Amino acid sequence: MSVRFITEKTPLDGVVHLTRNPIGDARGYLERLFCADDVPAWGSRPIAQINRTRTLKAGTLRGLHFQHPPNAECKYITCLSGRVYDVALDLRFGSKTYGQWYAVELVAEAHNALIIPEGFAHGFQTMSDNVEMLYLHSAPYAGAAEGGIDAIDVALNIRWPAPLSERSKRDAALPCLQDFEGITL
Repeated sequence: MSVRFITEKTPLDGVVHLTRNPIGDARGYLERLFCADDVPAWGSRPIAQINRTRTLKAGTLRGLHFQHPPNAECKYITCLSGRVYDVALDLRFGSKTYGQWYAVELVAEAHNALIIPEGFAHGFQTMSDNVEMLYLHSAPYAGAAEGGIDAIDVALNIRWPAPLSERSKRDAALPCLQDFEGITL
């Protein structure tokens, strides 16, 4: 265990839930968002891209997205403002947990994050208005490599916690898991 990060393994191999330990006083705090030396689950992967998103309305559903190899990416995801129900879906061909998902609520005030390795899809539902998320990616975005699975595929049985308020047309057109053959890494 790191002084700066508490690391929790999840039921899905490689998916890790982190909680950061800010250091503060009456003025506020300093928080290390990421340090490769303190987060062994990241390994020696580079940070190739950093994205920040803002979602205005509670109940908005984004995902489930991934990139196909050779552009498969690991993601470090945290919530900077608000809260989300964050989901990782195992799409690794031959994995004993293929098709299974793990979810955690990421909350800005909880200082927590999720590491989602290559071979997983990722999505989230906002649980508050004005949510801001920060993503670290181990590979840059490659449009030709993007893929996704329908986040409301009944076969997945993801228990999204709030009524759906918004969803993109692109996400609504994503295939179901049964129409997908898995990711070979």
